[in-house]
Amino acid sequence: MFGSLVTIVSQTGEIGPPPKDVPPPTPIRLPQCNPELRGEPQPSLVRFLQQLQRPNELTEAHFAALGVHVHADAPAEEVIPDPSYLPVFSEWEGVDLDEARRRDETFRQPLCNGGKSPEARFFLECRNELSVPNQAAFRSVRRVKPEPGKQQPRLGNCYEFYKQMELMASYWDDTSLPPLVPEEDEEESPPLPPRPADGSSEQLATGAAPESNTRSEADPEAKPKKEPQRTTYRTSPGSQMPAEFRHNFISAFVKLIAYAFGCNVLPPRVEPRLQLLSPPFRKSSQPKAPFSQTASYFPSGCVFLCKAPTTREAARAGIVEGPIAAVSARNTTNFNTPADSYIDFGRELVAALITAQHRAREGQPEKRFGEGKWWATEKRWGGGEGGPIGREVDGDPVVGDKDAVALGNGEGVGASKPGSSSSSQSKGKSSPLPPIPMRGQPVSKKPRKNMSIYDSYRMVRLPSSNWDKKTKYATIGKVKGADYDDVFVLSSLFHHLSILRVRVPKKLLDVLGGELEGVVQAKVGPDGEKLRSWGKLEMWRSRWFDLFIVEERLEAMRLLWGMMGWVMRKVDEDVAMKNA
Repeated sequence: MFGSLVTIVSQTGEIGPPPKDVPPPTPIRLPQCNPELRGEPQPSLVRFLQQLQRPNELTEAHFAALGVHVHADAPAEEVIPDPSYLPVFSEWEGVDLDEARRRDETFRQPLCNGGKSPEARFFLECRNELSVPNQAAFRSVRRVKPEPGKQQPRLGNCYEFYKQMELMASYWDDTSLPPLVPEEDEEESPPLPPRPADGSSEQLATGAAPESNTRSEADPEAKPKKEPQRTTYRTSPGSQMPAEFRHNFISAFVKLIAYAFGCNVLPPRVEPRLQLLSPPFRKSSQPKAPFSQTASYFPSGCVFLCKAPTTREAARAGIVEGPIAAVSARNTTNFNTPADSYIDFGRELVAALITAQHRAREGQPEKRFGEGKWWATEKRWGGGEGGPIGREVDGDPVVGDKDAVALGNGEGVGASKPGSSSSSQSKGKSSPLPPIPMRGQPVSKKPRKNMSIYDSYRMVRLPSSNWDKKTKYATIGKVKGADYDDVFVLSSLFHHLSILRVRVPKKLLDVLGGELEGVVQAKVGPDGEKLRSWGKLEMWRSRWFDLFIVEERLEAMRLLWGMMGWVMRKVDEDVAMKNA
């Protein structure tokens, strides 16, 4: 167990040498998939998407059917709809805490939860704490004494972030440092200067004694003791890193800013699924044939960034509002083929559409597929009354539960009737119950409270609900009166983070919900191309930020701060259409 620790510390607190026989590092190749708006629209989007059976069947044609158009490596001013919410780092150079407090009046903005945005002091502290070098922070996390002449850095709110980064450092090399050079490839130390030809022993300018050169000549193979290059070392390839490490790493970074805005990253209680409902169609060519619909879904492993409740009662009940954004941390490390990039981009797109669907549930009643349909209400098995069938008739004393017995009146397998056991035994006679055939596991001592799987299957029920009863669905941050919703996805691969803004038209959500597309062929663009009825699905993707590098994680913090400020802003009715 202790061999997997990334920090090698002796009993004296000194850092040990790097481990040997370490597997080669996992190459970092980020996916390259940035579809542009092109290609012919499909006659039916939902039916075309429902034909997907395996992830490797995903192609550019599916992105073209949705009308996806990606602005790759977009600057932060384009990712955030209103750039005024982005802090400017150059204005905070040389600012102390006292000056930061005086800037609160202009820095803090009202939020939709009734409070205000974080103080300028908190922003300055986060900026300083994220600027701590990784190896110095790892020393503090591992409780190793700092380097000679230096003080232990103050991690503060970033302690959990550096703790998760230190765990990832056992699978990924710290990219903020130069590559680790093996000892056999290191350059030899420069030779000592030659001694004078006349044999005199001159004193050096530093006042060193002549015996020092003599000792060096006596042991020419001796090398000066070197300080270790880093505090932590990689011990395993990145492809073997557990998936929860990356999720915890990204969640710790997001929570660092989200907590201050009254939000939190929470795992969903119900599996996030993108619901697809085909438009009504007739299976038969007869004009009186009933209409039918096909429902399917695409699952996603994302989690949601939600707004925390403002009352104590709601917090105890676990009620949240939103979602605000999706956090998608994938464990894929191989992007050698275009198909791998398509699959990864498809997961980001599914997370964005799921978030848009959940936000659009605000004020809407739950609609479960099959509600009111005959196949979800009529009894099965030819309309019979249910109950035991076949051999169950002979051996099932309790109708409705296969694993329970009649224990309410003291009867069971091998038990005698009350009132007759003692009298029968006293007379030397017995009156056993008729034997009950046993199948499978023996009957438990306690009666089952829930129905068995078989009996539960035979009951006629609607499909399971995909609504979380403890989530108050709301379009927090949506521009009032707009026919679209700006959805954010916090995407993570390797130790990198990218923030996406996806503008999802309301018409697209209606089409995914089963509405007839109708006018897809009617709209024509300026160049004569056919447009979709919802226009296009536009996306702005920031560049990939390496969170191991100080400058890049500071830029990611700035972008995340601007995103939280814009989404959680207080929207006034008179300026509702400001950013429409």
